[in-house]
Amino acid sequence: MSFNFGMGAGHALVIAPHPDDEVLGAGGTMARLAAEGWEVHVCVVTSGAPPQFDAAQTQRVRAEAKRVHDRLGVTKCHWLGFPAAGLSETPHAELNAGIEGIVRSLAPEILLIPHLGDMHLDHQACFTSSLVASRPHQDTFPRVIMAYETLSETNWNAPQLTPGFLPSIFVDIEETLEAKLDAFALYESQVRRAPHERSLKTLRALATVRGATVHRNACEAFVPVRIVL
Repeated sequence: MSFNFGMGAGHALVIAPHPDDEVLGAGGTMARLAAEGWEVHVCVVTSGAPPQFDAAQTQRVRAEAKRVHDRLGVTKCHWLGFPAAGLSETPHAELNAGIEGIVRSLAPEILLIPHLGDMHLDHQACFTSSLVASRPHQDTFPRVIMAYETLSETNWNAPQLTPGFLPSIFVDIEETLEAKLDAFALYESQVRRAPHERSLKTLRALATVRGATVHRNACEAFVPVRIVL
């Protein structure tokens, strides 16, 4: 079964508030889309900058991201350069314009975005601005918008106080799970030892649980935001 929602292979765009969010939430799906002929793009919204983030570390993460995306078959990564951990202080119109520029230039059929209920304010801001950029009154807009889960952010939200991650779309990633794990391992500066959420063991466990939910060996789960068929 191909991942097409009734569409032929086209453009898919993953909005990542920070480098590694895209792999944590949708790495297996990205690899599957690429294998099925989709042109997969990543938009990393923020970058670390001194004094809060060391410049050498920021460059290291960018180099890691290049290797990660090559492993997953990503066509291109777009860096917007907004301040990491600073989107709550960034004028909303500027963030809207930045993400909107990428969405308009690529005209993706599929848009994967962080979940509104994530604990990190950068994730919440990216969710909102992604929807602003994808309003359906435009000539072109993403026909499929889904929110992914980011371990260490989505799972730490406040129950019953913020929107819960309640997925109803499950993408079978049995054939691309190893690619996802290999890719995340290339984010050497971000990988942690189990039982930390950002460990390879935990990522595999989550894929197993999400897969078992729909009687599959491995899945990534998504909350549908809007699907136009």
